[in-house]
Amino acid sequence: MSTYDVIVIGSGPGGEGAAMKAAKEGRSVAVVERYHVVGGGCTHWGTIPSKALRHTITTLADFRANPLFQAQLENYQVRLPDLLRAAEGVIRRQVSLRHGFYERNRVRVLHGTARFVDANSIDVEGANGGRERLHGRAFVVATGARPYHPPDVDFSHPRIRDSDTLLKLDFTPSSITIYGAGVIGCEYASMLRVMGMKVMLINTRDKLLSSLDDEIIDALAYHLRDQGCLIRHNEEYERVEADDEGVVLHMKSGKKMRSDVLLWANGRTGNTQDMGLEALGVRLDARGQIKVNDSYQTELPHVYAVGDVIGPPSLASAAYDQGRFVATHIATGSCDTRLARDIPTGIYTSPEISSLGRTERELTEAKVPYEVGHALFRSLARAQITGQTVGMLKLLFHRESHEVLGIHCFGYQASEIIHIGQAVMSQPAPHNTIHYFINTTFNYPTMAEAYRVAALNGLNRLC
Repeated sequence: MSTYDVIVIGSGPGGEGAAMKAAKEGRSVAVVERYHVVGGGCTHWGTIPSKALRHTITTLADFRANPLFQAQLENYQVRLPDLLRAAEGVIRRQVSLRHGFYERNRVRVLHGTARFVDANSIDVEGANGGRERLHGRAFVVATGARPYHPPDVDFSHPRIRDSDTLLKLDFTPSSITIYGAGVIGCEYASMLRVMGMKVMLINTRDKLLSSLDDEIIDALAYHLRDQGCLIRHNEEYERVEADDEGVVLHMKSGKKMRSDVLLWANGRTGNTQDMGLEALGVRLDARGQIKVNDSYQTELPHVYAVGDVIGPPSLASAAYDQGRFVATHIATGSCDTRLARDIPTGIYTSPEISSLGRTERELTEAKVPYEVGHALFRSLARAQITGQTVGMLKLLFHRESHEVLGIHCFGYQASEIIHIGQAVMSQPAPHNTIHYFINTTFNYPTMAEAYRVAALNGLNRLC
């Protein structure tokens, strides 16, 4: 039986972050990955393939909108399987890159399914049925999550898909119903509509992505509808009926939605089944997600959990940082885990969304005196040059101290633009105010110039 200082279960962002940091701290590390190559769901059927697909779709849409190419592309038809193949090269390069990380840092990678046999030992069962036992002083569970499957929906039917299996479609549907209007549902609704599919987005709540700022929510809903998406709020399914021609989604309200394909995007389940965690006293919620403390420890202090398996924020960026902080905690006994909480969200709709800090709703409820500064992208020279004039940057700042309290961006390169404001927000007072954006020279023409425009707009609102 081999013994390691740290055993990491899962090689997605959270597992990789923990393994790399632990190895850099001089610990002996082993990683167990159920899939036959490293990278986890993020690389193989989540973030990387879906964002590669989005890039290909938006690039094609940009060409079709360009007068120089409209005539040539007017009747050009592209199949979804062809677009999906564009992601394969990216995935191969990501796998090769990440495999090199483990080799260079002398981290042993085992491929198989891990199961705890006691508090300090796991069995790893390979695809060929072979079994190996590992002993660890500390464990990091980073097994991720999978789409939630209600028991009355037949996911074996070829026309019923989740976010993992949608990318394996071997035909191009002309219509799709998306049940669930969270991040995944909105992202796919946006990109598939840009492809020309008829999209029906079913939301079980009263608004889209309710954790976002209300103005951003309204902008997203408007542009999805403007692109041609049908959005239904406050709906719940009653049953799903599928045949060789398509799927009918029967709603409790009496509505019936028929489409070529149904994408189920309503919830996620932690990958904790058959791991032996419950026998150790590790708490799981109804969705199989692991309960942890502020240091990402379970009921067993030497067993940690990070990433999607512990629930929100369910971001690859957050998972990687959580893994790093856990490895630091294992090595030193302390870590500033709050750094993993104040992170920007990135939502890759078209246009994309990124947000950091508090919303207007939260500031109002807390009775914080704030003001708003806007920069509409249509007024920026760079946006006019690129033709990406839809969107805005919104700054929320304290009326008296001028401290930046929230940044909300909707539009072209939002997930990149947010990081400029993030750097300012992270500074101690008095360096975290909107005056930084006014007193700093931005390249011209750039999208970053929106910060100066928004800051001046906000200051002009002060009495």
